[in-house]
Amino acid sequence: MLKEQEQGWLNDVIDRISTKMDWVSEKSKHKIPYTTINGTHDNRIVDNPTGTETDEINWWTNGFWGGMMWLMYHETGNEKYKEIAQISEKELNRCFDEFYGLHHDVGFMWLPTSVANYKVTQNPESRKRAMHAAVLLAGRFNLAGGFIRAWNDLEGSDTRGWAIIDCMFNIPLLYWASEETGDPRFKQIAMKHADTAMTAFVRADGSVNHIVEFDPFEGGVIRSYGGQGYEEGSSWTRGQTWALYGYMMSYIHTQKDDYLQTAKRIANYFIANIPADGVIPVDFRQPKEPKLEDDTAAAIAACGLIEIAKAVGEHEKDLYLGAALKLLKTLDSSRIDWTTGSDSLVQFGSAAYHSANHHHAIIYGDYYFMEAIFKLKGNDLYLW
Repeated sequence: MLKEQEQGWLNDVIDRISTKMDWVSEKSKHKIPYTTINGTHDNRIVDNPTGTETDEINWWTNGFWGGMMWLMYHETGNEKYKEIAQISEKELNRCFDEFYGLHHDVGFMWLPTSVANYKVTQNPESRKRAMHAAVLLAGRFNLAGGFIRAWNDLEGSDTRGWAIIDCMFNIPLLYWASEETGDPRFKQIAMKHADTAMTAFVRADGSVNHIVEFDPFEGGVIRSYGGQGYEEGSSWTRGQTWALYGYMMSYIHTQKDDYLQTAKRIANYFIANIPADGVIPVDFRQPKEPKLEDDTAAAIAACGLIEIAKAVGEHEKDLYLGAALKLLKTLDSSRIDWTTGSDSLVQFGSAAYHSANHHHAIIYGDYYFMEAIFKLKGNDLYLW
């Protein structure tokens, strides 16, 4: 996929990823990390003897560490990465027992863990876990509105009619379930949600809403919310990337051209708004100050842009691949800690514009940076 002059840079980045993951994997092998504290991975697994939800085993990002290990196993063949990936997968079994903490994000949790394990090893227990998660996700489908419900009850909010753009990354679990079982119902639900989101979330200019509220009884859009972006009607960048790459995921599984064209429209908007320095803000429509940034959006966007480049003709390929390379080279040159001073790679993530904290490590930044780099090599393990 790369021109010859880029290959040396790519090989060097892969070498540095391999060096860092070699020691980080050992240090954090019994953890499920989300961020770092003073450079050290935190752990979403804590002792929870009461069976309440005081720990965060149900936290939506808990599949990414396992996914990183599967990427490394695919790249290196080193058995230790497979063994470490299986540790967190087994820990996630407790989520099924607790049940109430699970919602639309089961795809994020079990695609990079159980589906990955099953794809690589044909482990029947992993298949069972993944199918369990797929059934839970399908059960969240609202027939009247044609959407998958986001979250469960949130204090102070009636979320029965809420859907979010992030779910475009969860519905590949349903595509996988149909492909694995031959049962079309899972794929039908996934495509209906994607079709609904094309009109209710994706705006004419290629920007997207984060949260859309539907009438849960009759269907139809009630309103949208700013969610994790700056405000209603703004352009939360990570939401843009959930849509950009998410529609490519749906295209890969269905070959429906509308999904490819939607991904391109979102990508064109994203590319047009990339700042000259390649550093992505939290929201493309945020105020100039404070200058809040989110490198995780850059990593996710790069993955989606590379997939678009694979799907389009030669006359379009350079646009999308060039934008992906700009984002990844910016991350590599100034946004990643390659040293032993931090367990994480990507250092400047922001969960939401109005969060109390910004510019810190978030595990999916590392995962998607690694995925994008391995995509460029042309030998990636596609987990979605």
